[in-house]
Amino acid sequence: MMIKKPKSTTAKEKLTPFDYTLSIIGGKWKMKIMYQLAFEEVMRYGELKRRIPGITHKVLSSQLSEMERSGILKREEYQQIPPKVEYSLLPRGKTLMPILEEMCKWGVENQ
Repeated sequence: MMIKKPKSTTAKEKLTPFDYTLSIIGGKWKMKIMYQLAFEEVMRYGELKRRIPGITHKVLSSQLSEMERSGILKREEYQQIPPKVEYSLLPRGKTLMPILEEMCKWGVENQ
């Protein structure tokens, strides 16, 4: 008798749609980053850091990398001295903005 191993599933397959959405926008900083990019469209790293009080270099770098891997934002690096890197929301990231707008609206109404 041969015992079959259960099919392995990826972490993404185990998430509910709600959990998946939270994994993309959850945490203290991702929504703040998205908010800044939604209004400015293209921002450099230093400008993002200045506009988000309290965020550390390490956290901002980490969050930007995660969001880039998730297909939420685009990182464009220019080969020049000094180095220039710009960030902008991708169309997939822009589809999340109505959710963030509703959250802000709720905050205004219930604060």
